[in-house]
Amino acid sequence: MTATEMSAELWNSAARVLEDNWAGDHMVPSRKLYPHQWSWDAAFIAIGLGYVNPSRAWRDLRSLFEAQWPDGRVPHIVFDPATAEGDYFPGPAVWNVPAYGRRPARGSTGIVQPPMHAIAAWEVYRHASGHGAACALQAHTELEWLYPRLVAQQEYLLGRRDAGGAGLAAIVHPWEAGLDNSPSWDPPLANVPADRSLLETYRRRDLAVADAAQRPTDTDYARYIGLVLNYRDGNYSDHDLAQRHGFVVECPSFNSILGAAELSLAQIAGVLGLGDQARRHRDRAQRITMAIASRLWDPQTRTFHARDVRTGRLSPAQCVSGLMPLMLPDLPPDQTEAIMAEARSARFGLPEQTLLPVPSYDRTAPDFDTQRYWRGPIWINMNWLLRRGMLVHGYRDDAEDLRRSMLRLVHGNGHFEYFDPKTGEGLGAPAFGWTAALSLDLLADRSVPAYARS
Repeated sequence: MTATEMSAELWNSAARVLEDNWAGDHMVPSRKLYPHQWSWDAAFIAIGLGYVNPSRAWRDLRSLFEAQWPDGRVPHIVFDPATAEGDYFPGPAVWNVPAYGRRPARGSTGIVQPPMHAIAAWEVYRHASGHGAACALQAHTELEWLYPRLVAQQEYLLGRRDAGGAGLAAIVHPWEAGLDNSPSWDPPLANVPADRSLLETYRRRDLAVADAAQRPTDTDYARYIGLVLNYRDGNYSDHDLAQRHGFVVECPSFNSILGAAELSLAQIAGVLGLGDQARRHRDRAQRITMAIASRLWDPQTRTFHARDVRTGRLSPAQCVSGLMPLMLPDLPPDQTEAIMAEARSARFGLPEQTLLPVPSYDRTAPDFDTQRYWRGPIWINMNWLLRRGMLVHGYRDDAEDLRRSMLRLVHGNGHFEYFDPKTGEGLGAPAFGWTAALSLDLLADRSVPAYARS
């Protein structure tokens, strides 16, 4: 099979996944394991949908932001009322979110996920003109609708969630980072009670459709549910988080996306004729970058780590999240070079060494796990973000190697949720939305982001 034939085969299979996962007015990540709409999934999926069905890309983003809370937070799950409570855990009854705005009670969760949405909206807009004048006009209209909502999302995260007072957003649950059971969370989670009796009251349902060896442990889940109940019972308030909530963490990946979102918002504001706002977004991106550079950087390991706001300590784990500040063009050159050295090291091994994309965790760590979720496996979305950072800073050859390795992996193993970092075997949910969507973007080989360094 020629490279052209392989590309066509992968394009068609990715487009089929997105077609099959469409649920009327939103996309589900995967039919069996994830039957609702997920927040950062919607953003990654929109980027790919923009190539094959831009109207659906905009509709998916609209559907998500129609569930935005009055305080600006965008919930990490918007529940499909047609899906039974028992089809996903923890479902609407566990979260017990009150009615807000025009949303019914129990319509969403009360936590967030990384704010990828401004990046997605800008990417869909960038290539809208390729679909004709009507599509370009729709894209401009959609940006006008989304812009104030995207700004409200950023202001919520940089305001109410600045628990450390340093200009970074804190997450209150591992699920908010999207890196659910990453080793980055082990130290702060160790102080959260693991009441396993909660799993008798609130029974897991993921293990009915997924291999237990590939999922977070029962101890993890007991802590996850305990954090949900604590945040819920405090009425989802962000007041005095570090004093009353057991998990308050500044994540380098989450905050890098937060900063990159400000840069995309600057582009969007420019298109909308809001020059003063564009400058404000660029200034805020620079402040976020400097806060990450000073607060989450460890000069001993020469990489970025999660900070526990409650104790002030950096997590010792070296995870893929520590590579994500590369997305920020104003990152100091010394730190940029250090990220690339880390990515090329035995811990992560860029494709020139392994022929595979980077894993989610240090390959040399004694607890590196090739099967278990974020404790070792390869995730396409994180590699996509890493490639974006390489392009921002001019590492074009590395970016191309990484692009090709991702495409080889997915073409050879399928559109899985994540992959074995040694064999490339597909793991987790099959027909996974963002793997398919980002494959389309990689096949299209997008250019350097507009805010890259010159």
